[in-house]
Amino acid sequence: MTATSDRRPVLSYFSTWILCVLGGLLLTSGTAKAQQSPAPPVDNCRTCHAQLDDRLGEPAKQFADDIHGTRGMTCASCHGGDPSEEDMEKSMSKAKGFRGVPKRNEIPQLCAKCHSDGAFMRAYNPSLRTDQLSQYRTSVHGKRLAAGDTRVAVCSDCHGIHKIRPASSPISTVYPQQIPNTCGRCHADAAHMKPYKIPTDQLLNYQASVHFEKLQGGDLAAPTCVTCHGNHGATPPGISSVERVCGTCHVFQEQLFDQSPHKTVWAAKKIPSCLTCHGNHAIKHTSDAMIGTGKDSFCMTCHTAGDNGGKTAGQISAALAGLDKSLADADAVLDSAEQKGMEVGEARVTLSTAHEKLIKARVDLHTMNSARVEETTKAGEKLAQQVNKEGVQALAEYAFRRKGLALSLVAIAFVVIFLWMLIRSLERPSAGSEAGRTGAS
Repeated sequence: MTATSDRRPVLSYFSTWILCVLGGLLLTSGTAKAQQSPAPPVDNCRTCHAQLDDRLGEPAKQFADDIHGTRGMTCASCHGGDPSEEDMEKSMSKAKGFRGVPKRNEIPQLCAKCHSDGAFMRAYNPSLRTDQLSQYRTSVHGKRLAAGDTRVAVCSDCHGIHKIRPASSPISTVYPQQIPNTCGRCHADAAHMKPYKIPTDQLLNYQASVHFEKLQGGDLAAPTCVTCHGNHGATPPGISSVERVCGTCHVFQEQLFDQSPHKTVWAAKKIPSCLTCHGNHAIKHTSDAMIGTGKDSFCMTCHTAGDNGGKTAGQISAALAGLDKSLADADAVLDSAEQKGMEVGEARVTLSTAHEKLIKARVDLHTMNSARVEETTKAGEKLAQQVNKEGVQALAEYAFRRKGLALSLVAIAFVVIFLWMLIRSLERPSAGSEAGRTGAS
């Protein structure tokens, strides 16, 4: 009785201490959470409109997932007014800055109220640029808008209105894989583009290009409309700047083209450089057939087989075709050797280097210097011949091994048969021993 009663105060004290500690931790955690997550701002505009249908209710429902809505903005951030007022007339009072639906020519400046304020934007996204408005004013869209054309694209046409997502979101209208369709909403609309007298097949052509193929395959670095034309400062590249636009990605090809005779001739005649051979929106996969004197050659668009340009194209085409065939032959020999179980790993490495020579030669052709291309293809030919020789040697070794194996098998079979016959002869009784056994009996 005494021992039990002595332990009860201790247990009671310990339990009370544990409860106090846990209570303190919960209180501290709750206070910290309250400090980190401030109460959302009162937005009676959204509360009211969310109860409506169709045109008046849908924006409020969409804004719940809008990047501005999730960052604490209210309807008043763009439309003005006082969202804390429950009375509609007071909340939409002109005296409180209510502007309603902004006019199209007001939208860039309205968005820039926040997006051009570096100090304000730093609190939300320090890495986001704040020169979008100044860029837009230099674009063909901004210049036309300033001239009074309200049909041109403004911020909301590309980014959306009440359901704007961050550019990193796959469902954002400015996510790389969505950009072609975003631009195409206007530029593929024949009725909308009719006053501007520009083609409307850009989207269709782009969707047939190697760039679109790469983009749809998941390569977000593949060129889209904004890669070549710009985004906020969108301007059609002029003939003189096309080479530099393509050279943003294809740097080495640009440098080689600058060394070619086409550079000065095309510049003097104002012929677009890259576009002449590759096109602009419908850029296809390249092939060796594009150069030379064949029916698919772009060279024959300007040259004939007998002029200097045609001869150079023919020489380059022959050099590429020769190396390509040598590589194919070497590859076939190695395939045959590998199928027979021969080790040709080192030869594969050498062949890979030879393939790189072909790739380099295909890039070198932008110089239109046949000697330079032939120098590269000859180096590749030498490697391919070496690989072919190693492959033939591997096949010869395989044949030798097969013959050796066959001879070994014959020799083994002969020994086995000889031993079998010897054993049989030893087991067979001799004539003398058989006669002795007969006489004794």
